[in-house]
Amino acid sequence: MSTDSQPSVVPLRRPPVRQSTMVRSDVAHTFDVFVRTVGVWWPVQFSAGGDKVRDITIEPAPGGRVYETWQNGTVVQWGELLAWDPPNGFTMTWTGTPAPTEVEFTFAALGPALTRVTVEHRGWEALSDAQLSEDCALPGGYRGGAYSTGWTTILRHFTDAAETAVPESPNHA
Repeated sequence: MSTDSQPSVVPLRRPPVRQSTMVRSDVAHTFDVFVRTVGVWWPVQFSAGGDKVRDITIEPAPGGRVYETWQNGTVVQWGELLAWDPPNGFTMTWTGTPAPTEVEFTFAALGPALTRVTVEHRGWEALSDAQLSEDCALPGGYRGGAYSTGWTTILRHFTDAAETAVPESPNHA
């Protein structure tokens, strides 16, 4: 028995980039170091301004901006917070890609002094096939694994910063 109907074509899904790290620190301190000192530990190779960057700011509320400020006062927006849930995480748009994507950071307490930090970079469907191969901070783009490598490097820098930062004492004013 033959049929003239064609099988439906299901477009290939573009899976999110997921990376995680373990930080020897409690979840509140880990989240605080990430948000409050991002301008200190974020590797400049993954910023728009490179060594011109003076600071990176996360405005802590839904709708808050995430942006870098250069030495000359130029502001380059990275995205906007879509969700804000300290110390569990936050989600933001990411405008460092040819079309906006989305990045979610989660902070999960695994013990009194151990936190898993996970980044999920998703929304790759917004990019064309050509854009998926474009170089970003690293050669190869999404298709070449550059975002996976990049997030691994960023999380390594963050882990080092979080594990060496001294938690603020509750008695400190």
